[in-house]
Amino acid sequence: MSALLQGRVHRFGDEVNTDVILPGRYLALRRPEELRAHCLEGLDPGFADRARPGDILAAGRNFGCGSSREHAVVALRAAGVGAIVAVSAARIFYRNAVNLGLPVLICPEAAAALKAGEPATVDLATASIRQGDRTWQAQPLGEEVRAILAAGGLVQRVRAALAA
Repeated sequence: MSALLQGRVHRFGDEVNTDVILPGRYLALRRPEELRAHCLEGLDPGFADRARPGDILAAGRNFGCGSSREHAVVALRAAGVGAIVAVSAARIFYRNAVNLGLPVLICPEAAAALKAGEPATVDLATASIRQGDRTWQAQPLGEEVRAILAAGGLVQRVRAALAA
């Protein structure tokens, strides 16, 4: 994964839980493209059709709360989400996202100010977010988190380490 991500912003509010990201009735689906079709459908019908590779979610407090299902992250990635910028994220969702190669940056200022539909850039190396002439500094990502994200996820990171 590149350290520099660019995409259009999609805005979401507080307490977006994993059952809203991917409703439980779709947990039997296994292929990412099947999950993609239902990503955020109850909150934003048509999101999966509008989302493009690299798009950025701007979210409120406690994004990804609820169950620990990895399906929610798989659906977001399959929909093309390149990064999430949030006021805060649920701990288990955050770990699942990192482990599956989806960056989550915690930056309340950027999460509140990013304009929907406009392009933005996320720099994972510096944990910065830019839109237009504004730049925000997110909480820094640890070295190992950056390495996992750069590898595309935890499994890929471990495989690379074992092959070395």
